[in-house]
Amino acid sequence: MSAEITKVANVIIAASDQDRVVAFYTDVVGLEKRVELPFGDGNRWIEVAPAGAETAIAICPPGPTAIPGGKDTGISLATGDIEALHGRLKEQGADVDAEISRFGDAPPLFWFRDPEGNTLMAVQAA
Repeated sequence: MSAEITKVANVIIAASDQDRVVAFYTDVVGLEKRVELPFGDGNRWIEVAPAGAETAIAICPPGPTAIPGGKDTGISLATGDIEALHGRLKEQGADVDAEISRFGDAPPLFWFRDPEGNTLMAVQAA
């Protein structure tokens, strides 16, 4: 067995209402639910991800030091059509930036927030 890190297993978003947040990521954002298992004392470990993606987002109960109100997750999700994704999320009532940001030679991007205020970035894939 190797002691090397071989991949990013998950990124984690804390959610006090897992059902509501999972519905947002599956029904609005379009990710697929991959895993739902008992976790700890009556909690659940739930993973969502883009179809075919190796790394998933785990939607877990908040830990003991969690601060209510969401956070900047540092997660960026790639899309082949930033304009279409921005429009679709707006149409479905998601909390998205009003405009797509364009910064020189960097790919266009925008931020959006889940129902608990966690912020993610969507970026045009190269």
